[in-house]
Amino acid sequence: MSKTASFDIVSEVDFQEVDNAVNQANKEITQRYDLKDSKTEIVLNKTDKNITINTQDNFSLKSSMEILNAKFVKRGISIKALKADNPEPASGGRIRQKINLLSGISKEDAKIITKLIKDMKLKVTAQIMDEKVRVQGAKIDDLQAVIQAVKDANLSFPTQFTNYK
Repeated sequence: MSKTASFDIVSEVDFQEVDNAVNQANKEITQRYDLKDSKTEIVLNKTDKNITINTQDNFSLKSSMEILNAKFVKRGISIKALKADNPEPASGGRIRQKINLLSGISKEDAKIITKLIKDMKLKVTAQIMDEKVRVQGAKIDDLQAVIQAVKDANLSFPTQFTNYK
């Protein structure tokens, strides 16, 4: 009986790193000359998995988003994990923007991954399990080919590979 190897494709965000990135972005915003008087604040809500930016105008909002994106990249968090809503007016003539953090693979995204794997015509199986996709196969080379194909696929959401057995 041959032993099968497997791994999981997941889409997760490390909230400690997100918290660190938000704190660093807030610190930089308070120190930057062009944003000092904007009273911009970036707040992370871990329970709702979102970030809220509250600022005075579109320039401050755009600059804050650029700073936040730079901090995310620096901490190794994919920008694809950020899903920004449209800016909305807030009290006092200010602007508020909510950014959702994508965590977990949706059913539609999981179907995209499994179709990609099936189109490769390798002897591997891909099954959707809650918010992850488990890939199994007898040959480790086939599994590594699947990992490379998913990395090269340029999906609209971040992917990580875990539980390699």
